Amino acid sequence: MAAKMVSEITMPMLGHLMEEGTVVSWKKKVGDRIERGEIILEVEMDKATVEVESFVSGVLTKILVEEGIKVPVGTPLALVEDF
Repeated sequence: MAAKMVSEITMPMLGHLMEEGTVVSWKKKVGDRIERGEIILEVEMDKATVEVESFVSGVLTKILVEEGIKVPVGTPLALVEDF
């Protein structure tokens, strides 16, 4: 039996000058299935709130950054385990 792969969802760079972002809301909760390209959270940058898509499919196993928290680009936000 193959080991399941775990992927990190990280704070994306949504603009060339973006250094940090705030998690506004999670559209999925722990245990939910996620498909690649599906909106999973909203992030606020300096002047806009942007929907963020998942780049992997799997099950959301852990949220590492709660809503309302500001973190630098590249910070792990959540863990997704493949099916």
